[in-house]
Amino acid sequence: MPASRFRSVVIALIGALTMSACTITPPPSVVAARAAAAAPPVSVQTLDDYKARIAQRIFERNPSLVLKGTPQAMLRSFVLVSFTVDRGGRLITSSVYRTNGDDEAEATALASLRRAAPLPAPPAQLLNGKGQLELFEGWMFNDNGKFQLQTSHSPQAMTLE
Repeated sequence: MPASRFRSVVIALIGALTMSACTITPPPSVVAARAAAAAPPVSVQTLDDYKARIAQRIFERNPSLVLKGTPQAMLRSFVLVSFTVDRGGRLITSSVYRTNGDDEAEATALASLRRAAPLPAPPAQLLNGKGQLELFEGWMFNDNGKFQLQTSHSPQAMTLE
């Protein structure tokens, strides 16, 4: 290799090594813009978050039936309802899954759920292959017929007063 060519190669290698050792930091506005473009949407929601939104809707649509304060120690009834919603929040099915046999409480639980429909649209990541979400919610009834939901209830009383 001729000396002039050798010198050119050495200079090119030194230049490449020098450039690879340097870091170029873009201005903060460029860094922020790149991060925003690469970040996924912030609307990721958990099942618990979604159930809390459903509870809020049920409470809003049934204000006279909602128990304010502490549920009594020995509940009149506990009704577990199974229901399915579609991607738009439409109530597809609902039924009593478990109960102590209190027909009035069962009817109130199902009716309060129907009155709350349509429910908020569920997050897409929670939907099954049919585009639906199957859920359970518990209605906790005091003797006066008012209820709280298991998802968002206050702590129960500790004594039978």
